[in-house]
Amino acid sequence: MNTQSSATTTALPPPLATFSGQNDGAPLTRVLLAYFESRFKLYLRFGEPVRVVRFDRWRRVAVFPLGAIVCRIRWQANDYGTVRWQLMVMQAGLPRDVMQRIPGVQPGARLLLHTEGDHAVRTVLACIDAIEALGIAPVTVSPAYWRTLANRLAAGFPLPEYTTERHAAWLAGRTLS
Repeated sequence: MNTQSSATTTALPPPLATFSGQNDGAPLTRVLLAYFESRFKLYLRFGEPVRVVRFDRWRRVAVFPLGAIVCRIRWQANDYGTVRWQLMVMQAGLPRDVMQRIPGVQPGARLLLHTEGDHAVRTVLACIDAIEALGIAPVTVSPAYWRTLANRLAAGFPLPEYTTERHAAWLAGRTLS
């Protein structure tokens, strides 16, 4: 029994682990991903993991550095069709930062956007597609835009466009601070 538990422990890096390719020693955020055909999918829409740990053909963990922005989609179905569709855009943080506890995300993350339901998820996916059509990687988009998008979606207001001008202003502000 001890050999089995130690194998499980070594397969999954601890929440505050660092990998040899990471030079600053900052802790990493782990995001659980899963796939059970025709029933359950927990996958990334965008995000740039530093490593992916594969447990078996159905489960894996993507590991992200501090500040990384990630979009994870959860889809569930039963014999009659889709029962849950959820989209989350989150940002990895330090354990001492204010973060939400999100199932399958350790130690947690700042939740920038959370939406559920077919229409809402499709609307956000269309916004992501529009951002990519501009040649902008969604991981580089301003966290404030994701929060604004979430608030507008929840309030039923028109959704803001993410433009190249807005992106240039975000990048310029980042370099100044």
